[in-house]
Amino acid sequence: MRKSFFTIAAAILFFGSLLTSFFVHTESAEAIPAFARKYNMSCTTCHAPIPRLKAYGDEFAGNGFVLKDKDATRYFVETGDEHLSLIRDFPVAVRIDGFIKYDSETDRDVDLAAPYLVKFLSGGSLAKNLAYYFYFYMNERGEVAGVEDAYLMFNDLFGKDLDLYLGQFQVSDPLFKRELRLTYEDYQIYKHAPGESNIALAYDRGMMITLGLESGTDIIVEILNGNGLSAADDSKVYDSDQFKCFAGRISQDINDNIRLGGFGYYGKEAQDNFENEVWMAGPDLTLSYNDIAELNVQYMERRDTDPDFVGNTEDVESRGGHAELIILPDGDRSRYYGVLLGNYVESFEGTWKYKSIAAHAGYLLRTNLRLTGEIIYDVEAEETKALIGFTMGL
Repeated sequence: MRKSFFTIAAAILFFGSLLTSFFVHTESAEAIPAFARKYNMSCTTCHAPIPRLKAYGDEFAGNGFVLKDKDATRYFVETGDEHLSLIRDFPVAVRIDGFIKYDSETDRDVDLAAPYLVKFLSGGSLAKNLAYYFYFYMNERGEVAGVEDAYLMFNDLFGKDLDLYLGQFQVSDPLFKRELRLTYEDYQIYKHAPGESNIALAYDRGMMITLGLESGTDIIVEILNGNGLSAADDSKVYDSDQFKCFAGRISQDINDNIRLGGFGYYGKEAQDNFENEVWMAGPDLTLSYNDIAELNVQYMERRDTDPDFVGNTEDVESRGGHAELIILPDGDRSRYYGVLLGNYVESFEGTWKYKSIAAHAGYLLRTNLRLTGEIIYDVEAEETKALIGFTMGL
């Protein structure tokens, strides 16, 4: 028999309150991630709360992990070789997430899911206008997942706000970054791929070019393999077919509180002598109010000619998106915050659907230690997940 949604929710929120009360009255220790250590500054300079980026943090990342008003040359070893970049203190950070989780869809009810993930991260400046970033998933749901984000970044090419990224990244990064979301529930439209298609807006290998204009316009172009992070074949080739995929985005800051964007994707993929042609397109919108409230909205349409690679003659339509409301009562200094996230995805003429509503609340025990509680209701399946947990950056 399925347990009452409200009974489970009340129990988890009560337990979360007790857990928070316990931690608030314990001694705390200092622990700051790599970039904060490097520049002797608080994580709140770039994040509110961790791992969500503020505008300043986004600018810092886009500047090759260098503060424009700070001299980074002292962070390299003096070897007498002006062409050698040896970082004096190799920047290392670790992120650990863990949960106590209830899932009405399983017959095991409550699961102690900690650690849920452990990430080893490193990044920084190698030389003027040259940076790197990567992270290794040491533990993802009990398994070693390997490298996900990993790229080399050339910053401010030709003296312009023109950047080039080479490596692995998420195709959706120019939209809303999945890795920096506050909720356990994902942005489902970015992961969606109908049938046997390998094309999605999650991780892929390729290059990304970004251009920022003084008018507040950002232009981004991506060239991609289009088959995710699959391993190389016996010929040491990553791409699984002869095609390349292309994505692009234009966004415009209307004012300090409104940003409007448009995204497009086109590509082909091949399996078993059949081809699937794919295009995706949709708008996105961000509305903000004095760092207290932020509303992010994404909508996407997708068409596949043959996602099952069986010689299909009719296009398969997919569509969906998400809406996310983030509330920070005291702006970027808030210790408490709340998030509401709604997902909707449908495909195969509406015969496959996913709808969910997530309510998330968090408390910053320390700037780099976030306690969370979340309830996720799957509307189509009429199932509930409820979690309490933590996110820690070291």
